[in-house]
Amino acid sequence: MAEPPPDTTGHRARLRQRLLGNGGEALLDHELIEYLLALAIPRRDTKPLAKALLREFGGIGGLLTADPAALARVPGMGETSAAAIKIAHAAAIRLVQAQVAERPLLNNWQALLDYLRADMAHHPIERVRVLHLNTRNMLIRDELMSEGSIDEAAVHVREVIRRAIDLGSAAIILVHNHPSGDPTPSRADIDLTRAIVDAGKRLNIAVHDHIIIGTSGHASLRSLGLI
Repeated sequence: MAEPPPDTTGHRARLRQRLLGNGGEALLDHELIEYLLALAIPRRDTKPLAKALLREFGGIGGLLTADPAALARVPGMGETSAAAIKIAHAAAIRLVQAQVAERPLLNNWQALLDYLRADMAHHPIERVRVLHLNTRNMLIRDELMSEGSIDEAAVHVREVIRRAIDLGSAAIILVHNHPSGDPTPSRADIDLTRAIVDAGKRLNIAVHDHIIIGTSGHASLRSLGLI
């Protein structure tokens, strides 16, 4: 005898109709995650798990950027459901990354900020990246330079400049995140930036900016008049 369909079938059908008829804006955050998990766990009510995940990681941004091991520690999560969360995040990053690559970065600043915030704002440890640009200010490489603890990642001036020389970069943009959420630059951030600016000048490598990303927003050292 065939197993009866789960009692969530009608609810999921309604979610699907709202999604397809009105777009993602028609669904609440927990409904988006609920439907995503339903694709990975088709015979289970995924609403409680979706709500638990959002509570655990502080919202949809923290959830999508969470480490797979952290996702797996949540009761009810398995490898398939964790992979569903991570593939959604990867797809979102690919979308905004493609928009960044299409035009010179200095003419596409908001797209760059959207990309960086999507990728870094909720990351639990500090990461430092360097965006390498050609003479037309097109992105030629987006490179992770350092990954550290919850509040510190070591970066050395000579390593940044040497890599720019290796890639033939005409300019660079420094980027890092503050896991605390507050993007206010520290004294160390300012001193490091100025040292890289000075080293770059001697080799005709411009430093367009140093952007700090946090959950509460971003800070641009150039806009703040610090470089």
